[in-house]
Amino acid sequence: MNYIVTGATGFIGKFLLAQLLADEDAKVYALIRESSAEKFPELQERYGAAGKRLFMLPGDITTPGLVAPAEAKKLKGKIDHVFHLAAVYDMDMDDATGDRINRDGTRNVVEFANALRGPVVLHHVSSVAVAGGEFAGIFTEQMFDVGQSTKHPYFRTKYEAEKIVREETKVPFRIYRPGVVVGHSETGEMDKIDGPYYFFKTIQKLSHRIPKWLPLLGIEGGRVPVVPVDFVAAAIATIAAKPNLDGKTFHIVPSQAPTVGDLLQSILRAAHGPRFAKKLALPKMSAPMRRLSDQVGNALPAALKRQAAKTIGAPVSVLGYATNRAVFDDKQARAALRGSGVECPEFRSYSKKLWAYWEQFLDIHYAPTPTLVRKISGKVVLVTGASSGIGFMTAKNLAIAGAKVILVARTEANLLETQSIIEKAGGESFVYPCDLNNLDEIDAMAAAVLRDFGHVDVLINNAGRSIRRAVTESYDRFHDFERTMQLNYFGAVRLIMALLPSMSERKQGHIINISSIGVLANAARFSAYVASKAALDAFTRCLSAEVKGRNIHTTAIYMPLVRTPMIAPTKIYSYVPTWSPEDAAETVIKAILERPKSVATTLGTAASISYALWPKVNDYILSKGFQLFPSSTVARNSKDKDSKAQKPTLEQVVFANVFKGEHW
Repeated sequence: MNYIVTGATGFIGKFLLAQLLADEDAKVYALIRESSAEKFPELQERYGAAGKRLFMLPGDITTPGLVAPAEAKKLKGKIDHVFHLAAVYDMDMDDATGDRINRDGTRNVVEFANALRGPVVLHHVSSVAVAGGEFAGIFTEQMFDVGQSTKHPYFRTKYEAEKIVREETKVPFRIYRPGVVVGHSETGEMDKIDGPYYFFKTIQKLSHRIPKWLPLLGIEGGRVPVVPVDFVAAAIATIAAKPNLDGKTFHIVPSQAPTVGDLLQSILRAAHGPRFAKKLALPKMSAPMRRLSDQVGNALPAALKRQAAKTIGAPVSVLGYATNRAVFDDKQARAALRGSGVECPEFRSYSKKLWAYWEQFLDIHYAPTPTLVRKISGKVVLVTGASSGIGFMTAKNLAIAGAKVILVARTEANLLETQSIIEKAGGESFVYPCDLNNLDEIDAMAAAVLRDFGHVDVLINNAGRSIRRAVTESYDRFHDFERTMQLNYFGAVRLIMALLPSMSERKQGHIINISSIGVLANAARFSAYVASKAALDAFTRCLSAEVKGRNIHTTAIYMPLVRTPMIAPTKIYSYVPTWSPEDAAETVIKAILERPKSVATTLGTAASISYALWPKVNDYILSKGFQLFPSSTVARNSKDKDSKAQKPTLEQVVFANVFKGEHW
């Protein structure tokens, strides 16, 4: 088979190409605009050896004829299928853009397909948006023009594009209407903030500010036909390959779409946030009330609408799904996919993948203060443990502020991902893989950094290993103490000593050690971890007096509990209050600006004072926490697996919130 695909560099297009190239005899021609030509080699590389059967077809859907006449002549009689995916999808789009790309572009594609000789089939990727934003009831695959309102530019132009395909196409055609397309159900991959993603930032803030045990009141809302991109691509490719389906329309949607409330609940669960105790159904609006609401909305000034969208964090049009009354039937699509193994998974089964990808790759915006930019721009900052958690967030934000950030961690692939994210955010970073448990590797990495940069202005010792296990459960685990000391103490000291001579020579430098509130509070069950951090703390306090005269500063940051991958194995931490990586990164940045001797929370400082003045009282409180929060089944060597975090008792909730941020 020979294929032409428009919109091949788009989100759905990239996944559809993979489906088409899976046939070893297929040749795929991707219509690529001149402005996107530089993306093509990377697109080919994405498919490995199969990419050799992917060819660039220079052209533009907004140009009549699509391609040069000579190219069109070569293709006549040689193309079996044309997939038209190119379109603009933006809920803030204007009419002119929609008309030029979605409507007129589709007409150009139809005319191009009509001119191809041979048994060519046109596959038009439309959208459930053709139903408009106010349709109530079941919208079937046979339905098209039912008098629906399509006032929004996106709804209108997708409707008009499908109308052109239906009325002007002279070759066999098939129409596909995907629902709200989200990331890959297995990897979470997504290309932009869209649809449900508009609410992820608000949900993230809720999850960090509101305890998981606190029940919320939510709304049920309308049903959202949300579909992962891998299902959309697989469904289109599978249906396209089946005979005797020409002229039909297929809704690429879940058979049972989740409500707005279900959708938000799944995302809250993925974000370790609270849950809805009850979801209220919104009152149904009569037709006159709906018209009045529209009139009021249309009368509002554009500036007010923009401000409302900014406050909400999403285009006002996206909020329409809260009262959506349309349900999309997918009988024809299900019949065409029967026996193929291609099925749409439930949103809740892959919501964690979407959340993890968004948090890592899409939540990249940061607005540094002018003071930070002046202070850090052009400076060389080395961050260990830079591929996740506190290190990742700190490295990203400092790079955006203008620092030259050296990324250090054990796994090169993870560091390259971090570097890619930083570049996407507009920052500059450099990858230096290093196993910080290995002293020789530390020496080699430090030598390479000094050879490449000459010096390091700020060293952030963030990498660390934590073990939550009581001493009485560790009699046969002495290696726990050795491993934590090796990474948290010896590794950090080795790196300090490797970089210190150049700092001394330049009479300038800042060493920041990410310590733990446990060092101040003497957290039970964390003897191995706290001892290693305390050792580094003592070393640095002694060092500080020696290097003060050389303008070298040291800062210990006694971090409270932060929601990072390091604490994920401890299931009960899903319920206790924690800092977010953003909070932690801001604390590190503040330390760079102010160069304090130490940074601690109020609780950490109080714990340190109480231990000095009333050690028995301190021990009583810690002992109470030790008894309240049990060890994990792994630590107890139990055969039972606590795959889920048990809902905490009232006493645990009160205790964790009174001593917020402490490790229990």
